[in-house]
Amino acid sequence: MRIKINGRFHEIEGAGNLPELIKIKGLSERAIVIEYNHNIIPKDKWNEIILREGDIIEIVSFVGGG
Repeated sequence: MRIKINGRFHEIEGAGNLPELIKIKGLSERAIVIEYNHNIIPKDKWNEIILREGDIIEIVSFVGGG
């Protein structure tokens, strides 16, 4: 399936929802915010988002430091 993540298209196989996508991308769920098709999705709703061809996802991660 082809989806757009942070402005670039990616071929993603095996991801049916947002938590599976996060796992495939090797990201930590604790420090990110996800915008799905122009809507920010609360973390407790990630399992409800079924990924589809052409979806647009923005993933913002927080980095600590000074």
